Amino acid sequence: MLAVHRSAVASLTGATGASTLRRPELINEARYRDDVPEDFVIARNAEPGSTLPYLLRIPLGDGIILKAKDTWPRTGKVYCHRVEEWPADAEIIERVRVRSCVRRGAAIDLVLDRGRENRSQIVVTNARGRQMIFWQTARTSKQARPA
Repeated sequence: MLAVHRSAVASLTGATGASTLRRPELINEARYRDDVPEDFVIARNAEPGSTLPYLLRIPLGDGIILKAKDTWPRTGKVYCHRVEEWPADAEIIERVRVRSCVRRGAAIDLVLDRGRENRSQIVVTNARGRQMIFWQTARTSKQARPA
C-alpha cells in the first residue's frame, strides 16, 4: 500500500515548515514571480538511454521539473522522477497555458487551458522506502478505485 505524506509534497514544492502547510498563500505567492514559468511545458529528455523520455515543467513554487514516461496519463498512471534543473538545450514538444496549479494535501492539481486532456493530478507518495511520484487523471484514478 502506498502511503502519501504532506512532507513529501512540501519537499517537492520547496515549502518549508508546518506554517507553510497551513498557509497556502506562502506557496502561491511564488506563482506570480517573473522567474517562474507561467506555462506547463513538455520537452524531450536528452539524457541518453533514459527510460523516462520526457521532461515536465510545472509552475508551482520555484517550478517543479520531472522526468516522465509519457506526455499525458491517458490510460494509466505515469511514473515521474524529480530533476534538479531544466536543461538549456531542451527540445520543447508542447507548451500549454496553466489555468490553475494548486497543492492540495499530498497532491498537486493541474488544470490546463485547453479543451481536452486539461485536468490532471501529480501525487507524491512513499513506497518501498523512497519517494515516488505519479501523474494521473480522474479517469485513471477511478480505474484504480472503482466505486
